Amino acid sequence: MSEKARNRLFSLLWLALAGAAATAMAFASIYLYLNPGLPSVESLRDIRLQTPLRVYSQDLKLIGEFGEKRRDPIGIEQTPELFIKAILAAEDDGFYSHPGVSIKGLMRAVSQLVQTGSIQSGGSTLTMQVARNFFLSREQRFVRKFNEILLSLQIERELSKDEILELYINKIFLGNRAYGFQAAAQVYYGRDIAELNLAQLAMMAGLPKAPSTYNPLANPSRALVRRNWILRRMLELGHIDQADYQNAITAPVTARHHPRDLDLDAPYIAEMARKEAVELFGDSAYTDGYQVITTVDSRLQQAAQDALQRGLETYDSRHGYRGPEQRLDQDLLQDSDRLIDLLNQIPPLGGLQPAVVTAVEPKKLQVQLRDRRIVEVSWENGLDSIRPFLSENARGPRLKSAEEMFAPGDVIRLRRVEVDTDDDTQVAGGISDSQLPPSRDPFADPGEAAAPLEKPQIREEWHLAQVPAAQGTLVSLAPGDGAIRALVGGYDFRQSHFNRAIQAARQPGSSFKPFIYAAAIERGYTAASMINDAPIIFEETNVQDVWRPENDTGTFLGPTRLRKALYKSRNMVSIRLLQALGIDNALTFVERFGFERSKLARNLTIALGSSALTPVEMARGYAAFANGGYRVEPYLVDRVLDVNGDVVYQSLPLTVCRDCPEPGKEVLQSEPLDLEAVQMEAAAIEPSQEPLNLRTLHVSPLHNESAEQALPRAPRVMSAETSFIMDSMLKDVVKKGTGRKALAMKRGDIAGKTGTTNGPRDAWFSGYSPHLATSTWVGFDSNEELGKNEYGGSAALPIWIDYMTVALEGQPERHLPQPDNIVTVRINPNTGRRTSAGGMFEIFRADRVPGRESYRSIAPVYSNDRDSGNPQPQQQQESLPDELF
Repeated sequence: MSEKARNRLFSLLWLALAGAAATAMAFASIYLYLNPGLPSVESLRDIRLQTPLRVYSQDLKLIGEFGEKRRDPIGIEQTPELFIKAILAAEDDGFYSHPGVSIKGLMRAVSQLVQTGSIQSGGSTLTMQVARNFFLSREQRFVRKFNEILLSLQIERELSKDEILELYINKIFLGNRAYGFQAAAQVYYGRDIAELNLAQLAMMAGLPKAPSTYNPLANPSRALVRRNWILRRMLELGHIDQADYQNAITAPVTARHHPRDLDLDAPYIAEMARKEAVELFGDSAYTDGYQVITTVDSRLQQAAQDALQRGLETYDSRHGYRGPEQRLDQDLLQDSDRLIDLLNQIPPLGGLQPAVVTAVEPKKLQVQLRDRRIVEVSWENGLDSIRPFLSENARGPRLKSAEEMFAPGDVIRLRRVEVDTDDDTQVAGGISDSQLPPSRDPFADPGEAAAPLEKPQIREEWHLAQVPAAQGTLVSLAPGDGAIRALVGGYDFRQSHFNRAIQAARQPGSSFKPFIYAAAIERGYTAASMINDAPIIFEETNVQDVWRPENDTGTFLGPTRLRKALYKSRNMVSIRLLQALGIDNALTFVERFGFERSKLARNLTIALGSSALTPVEMARGYAAFANGGYRVEPYLVDRVLDVNGDVVYQSLPLTVCRDCPEPGKEVLQSEPLDLEAVQMEAAAIEPSQEPLNLRTLHVSPLHNESAEQALPRAPRVMSAETSFIMDSMLKDVVKKGTGRKALAMKRGDIAGKTGTTNGPRDAWFSGYSPHLATSTWVGFDSNEELGKNEYGGSAALPIWIDYMTVALEGQPERHLPQPDNIVTVRINPNTGRRTSAGGMFEIFRADRVPGRESYRSIAPVYSNDRDSGNPQPQQQQESLPDELF
């Protein structure tokens, strides 16, 4: 080599070394400048992916999901290997070999920049994408790219390749609110990622590049091109063979939007749980992946919802058809797309589907459904029974032709009914093969496989219906600790978010009377005490108002035993009883059940249930009758788990413990009344001179015991003897009083009380078995009248029966244990005194047995109680020997 060439070579080497040194110095300077501002990579180990709040029933059925980002984090070991290969083929096939930065990729990006004058790609590795997604913005600036490179190098030093890949799989945004590939698999295919086939996995792997551009829902053609390119790359890299490739590229695009499927539709419960979670954890409840486990039993919740909707629809049908929900311009019927768009804006309510009448004939309707189908509503499927609504108390005559009521363009509601064509039996829904029971030859070998039954032939019918105008609610508690087992706040959450179970304060009417009776029993009265059922008038001293309370029937029975007065729901007896007790004494006692004194009117009208209370408050009160005399507090959230499944909140409810020593028993001690004196006062026919005081006292509610102990005990609110006697009296309401319809349940352990307010405007039934305490209410949000023939026994009780029949199915009958000092004595039902022959049996505390009489007088008494509406003779028991036991 010549001297000249040698000098030229040395010059080039020196230039190269100088360039390298300058580059190194430049990178070092950039590193020293940028490094102090870089976040700690160590924080990635403790990163909290934004995961939505999820609400579950006690048996772990999903009830609700709240949060802007839909994410289901999974571990690398749960990710299909074939999907990992698809991701690497699409994004970074050298992931497991490079140090976090690909020089080849960066040079390619620089080359594209020089050739085109704009940034075409960033040459990013998966590690660089993790750095950007967790710490940086997506703006295309050189400073951000240098930060990305530096962070990637640090991430590779701190984390393993599998840890980096797991972060990528769970963090990346993939369109349609889906973050992470597991959530995206649910959104686009309705399945877990492990259940997807090769073509679907490749489609998913194509999303990160541009979730909007390669979205199979928004742009299926471009998504298909991207999918097939990834499949080609997988073939070239040896991840799949030719046969797999050919099958995958010919597969159709099967992606469609899959909203999050709930296992249990209980939106009122979900909203209550959401609110409580936010109170516990603040706004982080929506992002930190908390799992709220409620006390709700999914079977009971579904039964409650079905019972309430069915009960409201039954009530509504008794009052007539109000006509179409709206009437559309008939020109709209010519524009099918606009018609479907309009129908899709009308939500289904209570399972009733909106539809538009397109043609009317005398005996049938032709209607358009939201799914573009045209179906018929025949005369027999609801049209023949239509009687137009005139008022809450009147209906018009039956239609003779559908044309009298309907016209094209009418928006109506339909109920879908499936009919078994083999026997024309209506069924609630479709039947899948997996639901069919096996059929077996009784003479076959027991080891032979059972032959499946032939699947029934199902015919679909559409019946005319309407959304009820009235509303209702049901709340059901576990008497032992107040756990909410079922709660429905209205006909349909989409119709109204107002939760009537906890927000609607309404007058409970006669269903409040048992608390006044319990106060009387506690203070010395007995179930046989005689109170005069006679007229009474109250005059205000300062105003001209006169209150003349009446019994529902307008009749009076004269001196009446407390037991009979309760199951006959005699208003005069309740008022006289409260007079004798004294309002303050009664309020003090009623407070023990958890009722806030400030909500209770301080006057005699509280004996008739004039104070506005919520259904959940009434259920709590009746739980004390069900559990033997203890106050529990309703609660919904049992526990809360964090994203890792660790318990971060555990409820500590007040819990009944009958075998535990009873602290604070002095709370029950009240000075007994002079029984003879108060009975004489209450039995007097002359009206009391005490003025009707309409003032309300504002007193702090009874404070709950502190929940510092592991299992805080529920406080006793009435003695075991009072509880046992009240339970017996409330059972008689079902056996021979206003709750007789519940006899259809054929159970001896159910009890309760109807309630109907003036108008009537409110219909109640609150009742229980030792398994559950349940309150139901029916009324209008606007406080309109229900109709003159509607009562607690006709509107609310059927809902209670419908629900409790399902809820108690398979549960053995249970009864409260009889206290040792309860005795049974034969009495004269007309005097309430002990008798030596005939009469009937009554239960008493051993120290409150009435005195003996020397004569017997029994006569049947008839009544026509408002809550039942059916006249019934009072039958006395047959004569038995005089016994005390």
